[in-house]
Amino acid sequence: MGTATTTRQWLRGRGIGVGSEWRLNKGISVSRRRCWCSSPLTLVVSSMPYHKELAAANKAATLAARLCQKVQKALLQSDVHSKSDKSPVTVADYGSQALVSYILERELPSEPFSLVAEEDSGDLRKESGQDTLKRITELVNDTLASEGSNSFSTLTTDEVLRAIDNGKSEGGSVGRHWVLDPIDGTKGFVRGDQYAIALGLLHEGKVVLGVLACPNLPLASIGHNQQHSSSNEVGCLFFATVGDGAYMQALNGSTQTRVHVTAIDNPEEASFFESFEAAHSSHDLSSSIAEKLGVKAPPVRIDSQAKYGALSRGDGAIYLRFPHKGYREKIWDHAAGSIVVSEAGGIVSDAAGNPLDFSKGKFLDVASGIIVTNQKLMPSLLKAVKEALNEKASSL
Repeated sequence: MGTATTTRQWLRGRGIGVGSEWRLNKGISVSRRRCWCSSPLTLVVSSMPYHKELAAANKAATLAARLCQKVQKALLQSDVHSKSDKSPVTVADYGSQALVSYILERELPSEPFSLVAEEDSGDLRKESGQDTLKRITELVNDTLASEGSNSFSTLTTDEVLRAIDNGKSEGGSVGRHWVLDPIDGTKGFVRGDQYAIALGLLHEGKVVLGVLACPNLPLASIGHNQQHSSSNEVGCLFFATVGDGAYMQALNGSTQTRVHVTAIDNPEEASFFESFEAAHSSHDLSSSIAEKLGVKAPPVRIDSQAKYGALSRGDGAIYLRFPHKGYREKIWDHAAGSIVVSEAGGIVSDAAGNPLDFSKGKFLDVASGIIVTNQKLMPSLLKAVKEALNEKASSL
């Protein structure tokens, strides 16, 4: 068997496609996924895997963030503070989903299009939803017009409804499926705090691409002693494709920088993220785990998958999520964030240390909760989680 064939098998075994986009040249060993290829072959990338999909996803998430920013600004100037059917939060949810769906399908016309998303248009098709639908359609068209290329035609209400309903896919282990949370962290959105447009791509049940648009996350690091940086610059776009690392840039399109999780190996020096809302995750259990690890810093509580983005660039060392009994995790709540962190060198698993399985449809079946950290801290974190869960079970 030739060395080129061997290398192609090595790449495919790691989820990296090898075809006309790759050239294998003899000569010097090069690094892929931070591991050295033992074969004496140079891997020259003329076009990264999923490069077209990533460009479309970044464009879609950025435009959706622009729409959400406009709605949030109006929301904070109003007295609306709920997710009722006619609220601005609902308008932003639907508008974000319609935009992402429309852009992906338009930018990738040769690909079979499947989208697993949170919303459907049922309520908008009712008589009572017509005013809301009109507002959504206006916002979508205004956002497309703001893109500046003059290449978008004005969408009708029927076209907006169709774009929303593209999100009815069930996902699964066969083929490609986009996974979207159009506004992850709606309570943070209402408060004027953190939220994210979270978009991932599954290929044969594996997450191969993720984009997190975080309009309110500071470009500078956030520490355990501050929720917001002293810098006025906010708005981050995180993105990753399998095998190619994780990156961050400003939502306004500044130069991208590669991000890495923290290298901290002493649990006492670690800080951890958890959900802002106690209803979303057990703060008591997280506190018990932190105590067992010897963590001294108080938790950083922020909404949405912005936590994944912040952790991927080393703002904190640990993310703990322990939903209350009866709650089932959805794949759109973790798909994008999980690959951003894993490509930044981190580990995402359930509370028993098992990898997350995105191949089973809309839901994630996880053991007790989800934990995220770097490779050095994971053994001690798993030990602390196991002890805390056992104590909780024995006290019931």
